[in-house]
Amino acid sequence: MIDVESVAVDGQQQHGDSRFPYVLACRGEGASMKDAVDWVAAQRDRLLDLANQHGAVLLRGFPVENAEDFDTIIQALALENFPYEKSLSNAVRINRTPRVFSANEAPPEVNIFFHHEMAQTPLFPRWILFSCEVAPTEGGATPLCRSDVLLEKLAQRCPEFVSACERLGLRYTNVMPEADDAKSGMGRSWRSTLGVDSKAAAENRLRELNYSWKWLDDGCLSATTPPLPAVASASENRRVFFNQLIAAFCGWKDDRNDPSKAIRHGDGTPLDADAVKVAVELSDQLAFDLQWQVGDVALIDNTITMHARRPFVGKRKVVASLAEMQTQMFEPVT
Repeated sequence: MIDVESVAVDGQQQHGDSRFPYVLACRGEGASMKDAVDWVAAQRDRLLDLANQHGAVLLRGFPVENAEDFDTIIQALALENFPYEKSLSNAVRINRTPRVFSANEAPPEVNIFFHHEMAQTPLFPRWILFSCEVAPTEGGATPLCRSDVLLEKLAQRCPEFVSACERLGLRYTNVMPEADDAKSGMGRSWRSTLGVDSKAAAENRLRELNYSWKWLDDGCLSATTPPLPAVASASENRRVFFNQLIAAFCGWKDDRNDPSKAIRHGDGTPLDADAVKVAVELSDQLAFDLQWQVGDVALIDNTITMHARRPFVGKRKVVASLAEMQTQMFEPVT
């Protein structure tokens, strides 16, 4: 048998009736993977409801030792897989199983800023799952931030900016290399990102997605999205700051990309830099730093909660999985 109870952890936040994150700990020794899988399968609906209500659920102390164990836990949740190779993400990742891949191959000194997974594309996952195989020697936390709470506070501080985000949406521009560049947090090639092997096929895919594009002399591809939402409804009466604004404005920087050119409002006008700085400040204030322990499994509602990555020292191995592909279209608020 497996003994699981709700526990408190340092830094856990209270937002109304919710605890962020909601933590369930496996107590005692001797629980097997079969016990864990059977428990997750039996608790599947409750776990998804908790992740939606609280923003994230952390399973701690379960007998999860590697990517294969993590994959088995994911299968017990019976969620439709969103294969990474089908995504339009710009991060370089390595598949470990059909459902599990490395969280990000960016160098350890790179700070990955807050974002909703793939909110800069028309296709995004409803759920993100993480698990820790090797805890970092120093640093390497995965900060989490509730976007509904952030939006409420940002609207109080910068109401005109939030209104502009609602009315105009956002466009993202990303310069993709011809081959994967693991030195960059956004170094996935246009071939990998679009799932193509020729420029003609890339153009067809971009046309289907309603992107605009430009081929550069070095073989790189500069692609710009159609207008996408900056603010969205995660559920009834629950508005969220659903975007990659902070990550793009602060972190889309490498040999090819300039953050000042990475993001604009949907009509092409620049963002209010001071308001973006307020959003960054608020996200830092609201951050819960998930300090990884080996075997941790985090279930995150991607429509509610942003995540990031702190720089780290030593070896760190966190794996991830995506589930339930969703689509988004920009509908201006009038």
